[in-house]
Amino acid sequence: MTATRTEAPTIAPTRLADADLDLLLLIRHFELALLDMFGRGELHGTTHTCLGQEYVPVALRPLLTDDDFVFSNHRGHGHYLARFADPHGLLAEVMGREGAVCQGVGGSQHILRDRYLSTGVQGESVPVAAGVALHLKRTEPGRLALVYLGDGTWGEGAVYEALNMAALWGLPLLLVVENNGIAQSTPTVAQLAGSIGGRARAFGVDHLRVTSTDTEVVRAALTPVLRRVRERSTPYVVELLTHRVGPHSKGDDSRRPEEIAHARAHDWYARYAQAYPEQFGVHDERQRAYVAQVVADVAGRPASRWAEADRG
Repeated sequence: MTATRTEAPTIAPTRLADADLDLLLLIRHFELALLDMFGRGELHGTTHTCLGQEYVPVALRPLLTDDDFVFSNHRGHGHYLARFADPHGLLAEVMGREGAVCQGVGGSQHILRDRYLSTGVQGESVPVAAGVALHLKRTEPGRLALVYLGDGTWGEGAVYEALNMAALWGLPLLLVVENNGIAQSTPTVAQLAGSIGGRARAFGVDHLRVTSTDTEVVRAALTPVLRRVRERSTPYVVELLTHRVGPHSKGDDSRRPEEIAHARAHDWYARYAQAYPEQFGVHDERQRAYVAQVVADVAGRPASRWAEADRG
C-alpha cells in the first residue's frame, strides 16, 4: 500500500495576530529575495526555500522555549527566522558577509546558534536529537528536542534507529514532518510504501496528521502534543500535509504545470490576502520593504572573516 494525501477542505483562514502575520510575511519575502538574488547572480552555491510552508514554524513558535533544542534541515530558513527573527544574520551567512551567524562557513544549510542546529544531510539530525533528548530527560525535565524533516527523509535508516531508541527509552523527542508530497523530484506516492503514521506506530510511537494550512488550526492541534512530550517524556511524530510552492532548490522544479498550480492553489499567502485584504496589504508591504532594507544593508558589508580566535 502506498501513502496517499487527503487535503483539507479549502475554507477561509483564521484571522491572525499582527505578530504572527508579520513573521509569516518576513519569511515569505526573505525567501523570495534569495531567489531573486540568485537569479541576478548575486549569490552562489544553492538554497532551498520554504515557500508555502512558512506557517509550520510560525505555528510552533510560541509552543517552544529557548531551552528546547531545534534541529532543522536543508529547507530551514523559516525555522531559523521563526526561532530568532534575525534576517540580517541569516542573509549574511548565506552571502558570506560580516555579521554572519556562523561567520559565513555554514551557508544556507548548516547553521549552529545556541540550541538550534541545521544540516543538509537528510536524516542525520534524528539520532543526534535522540541523544540530546536523552540528556534533557536526565538533566532538564520538561525540555524537548524537536526535529524538522521531510517526507523523503523517511527513506533513511537513521530515522528508524532513532525512533526505536526514543520509544525504548521514553525520550522527549518530537518529529515534525513537513510532507509536501515530493522528495526533490520524486512524488512521495512513488517512493513511500505504507504511510508515515504506520511507520511511527510500528515502533509504538504516536502519530498525528494535520491537513490544515491555517496557522491557528495547526497551533491548536500541536499544543497538546508538545505538552504530552514534555510531561510524559515520550516521542511523538507530527505529520503536516503542506505544499512546496517554490522549486526544490534555487531553480529546479520537475513538477508538471498542473502540479505547481495545485500547490499554489493551497498557498496560505494568496488565501490570506483574499480573506483579509486590509490587514494583509499593510503588513505585506511593511515586510517587503523591511527585507529589501536587509538585503541592501547586508550586501554592502565586507566579506566575513573567520578569525583564528573564533576557531575554538
